[in-house]
Amino acid sequence: MISRKGRWSHAEIERVKRWFGSESEAAIAKRLKRPVASVRRIILKIYDQAERRTGPWSPGEIMELKQLFGRAKMPVIARKLRRTPKDVEHRLSLLRGQIRPRPWSSQDEQELKAYYGSRDDADLTVILGRPVAQIEEKARQLCLAKDKTFQHRAQGVSRVRMPRWSQEQLDTLMRLYPNTPNIELARILQRSNKSVVSKANDLKLKKSSDRLRRMGQENVGLRHGRKAPAGAAPEREQDASA
Repeated sequence: MISRKGRWSHAEIERVKRWFGSESEAAIAKRLKRPVASVRRIILKIYDQAERRTGPWSPGEIMELKQLFGRAKMPVIARKLRRTPKDVEHRLSLLRGQIRPRPWSSQDEQELKAYYGSRDDADLTVILGRPVAQIEEKARQLCLAKDKTFQHRAQGVSRVRMPRWSQEQLDTLMRLYPNTPNIELARILQRSNKSVVSKANDLKLKKSSDRLRRMGQENVGLRHGRKAPAGAAPEREQDASA
């Protein structure tokens, strides 16, 4: 790989800010085609030379902490947030003190979908402020599963073998996909929602116009506080991407 040299562009610096914390310095260097030492210097310039934040945490900072927690080590989190490790630990202890069972809103479910695949259960309790049992129950209802990358890291192996799709499952997917909610398909096929979407994309399957219209109605209803019809969970981006 030929490494890029010279001045850093504004776009490159913004990419470093976006990726740092979720990717290693080596991974960032590879993506930007820059030497690792150069990436390390720019990170030092962006974060270590910036003024430390003190005082109350803003909602944006707390959200960023949740996005980093479970994916980055404490020194990286503190550097990214421009807070001291002690300050970060104190904020995490406050989040742990807020863990309790409570009803799920549609926004809560979207947050669970966003975090579940890449975090272990202990981290999820802090991020979502809920006990493990409640998180796992909702994950089962939504047919969520851990991402392959997370499983690689957790199991310490280079590859995780996923159950192969049988021909019967493929036939069922192709037959039902156009008019059936993905979450219902996941339950029928005993697959994760993400697995259903991925396989449908591989097969270039599409939702019918009737199904797309119903999805739109369900999502509008949710925005106005109405419940989706029984058995027809809103699918939003899962179906739209297929």
